[in-house]
Amino acid sequence: MTDVNPVSTPPSIVDRAKAIILKPKEEWGVIDTEPATVGGIFTGYVMILAAIPPLAALIGGQIFGYGAFGITFRPSLMGAISMAIAHYVFALIGLFVLALIIDALAPQFGGQKDRVKAFKVAAYSGTAGWLAGIFALVPSLSILGIVGLYSLYLLYLGLPRLMKAPEDKALVYTIVTIVAAAILFMIAGALARPFGSMFGGAYGPSTVSGEMTVPGVGKVDLGKLDAASKQMESAAKKMDEATQNGASAAIAPAALQALLPEKIGRFSRTEVESSGMSAGARASARYTAGDDDIDLEVTDMAVAGAFAGLGAALNVQSNKQTATGYEKTETVDGRIVTEEWDSESRHGKFGTTLANRFMVEASGTVASIDELKAAVNAIGFDRLAALAK
Repeated sequence: MTDVNPVSTPPSIVDRAKAIILKPKEEWGVIDTEPATVGGIFTGYVMILAAIPPLAALIGGQIFGYGAFGITFRPSLMGAISMAIAHYVFALIGLFVLALIIDALAPQFGGQKDRVKAFKVAAYSGTAGWLAGIFALVPSLSILGIVGLYSLYLLYLGLPRLMKAPEDKALVYTIVTIVAAAILFMIAGALARPFGSMFGGAYGPSTVSGEMTVPGVGKVDLGKLDAASKQMESAAKKMDEATQNGASAAIAPAALQALLPEKIGRFSRTEVESSGMSAGARASARYTAGDDDIDLEVTDMAVAGAFAGLGAALNVQSNKQTATGYEKTETVDGRIVTEEWDSESRHGKFGTTLANRFMVEASGTVASIDELKAAVNAIGFDRLAALAK
């Protein structure tokens, strides 16, 4: 491959950024065929644009500070600098990992492995997000950074084209990649956080510890970040091994359907169905007993399910109490377990992950949450795990 870097000078960066934003379909075609190297794209494009969000946040925080309800806070200069550097470094690392994931996933969705093109997808689809980071110059306008979500559309257009994924598998390929990117973003942010106080007193290596509360997720144990990063590495390796061994197909939907029992306690099965493709499979059944009902579903996320173990590795926990019920998420024996119950409506939901691959969930109107737990356990965890071997 010719070592050419078509975006190695500032004017070219402007032209490429403008083109990928304003006419993405045409520009992905240009990007697909132009010669390039990972190093050229990284130094001539990524390292420059990826610096926009942390630099804007650094400058904006020092000039305007952060405020709400009349209270303004300005972080220390050294702390803000260290935080900006940490966010920048971990963002660059995350981009590399995302490119590896895109490359490893390609054959599983009918695409072609190509490390350089995978890096092109990861790098150029992130353009909108990096440019939107400029709004951090004025902290009160940071909410406008939501326009960076346009990067998801850029990914949707570029991913199947460059990685040669067929149209019928392009959407699922994109969704799985977006999930991986979201997890990487969360991990990168959490890893960068401890560096904000690096120059606040003690010197030398810092230890990541404590808890972080993530809206919509719950409490994350930062002491588990090392295990989470290893989980991400393991997930990428499993995908690559599956690609090499041709073991990327999900379990046959019929095999999952066979796990759904005809009766669960006082409930009898009235409906059953299953469906699947190479990226995953699912089977579900409906059970009734008088006016009460249970919907039971088992899903195989195939190799991509390796990322499901990240939540367990981070020891995700959350708990919400209401006047008539509760919602909670916890990590039990390496599995994410979710539970919801409302005593007034007698409606609830109970689910769990298994073997970093499967999801089993029961929901419905029942006498107590115990009946939903019994429905999930009726699948037979040992039998389900054995299907993955």
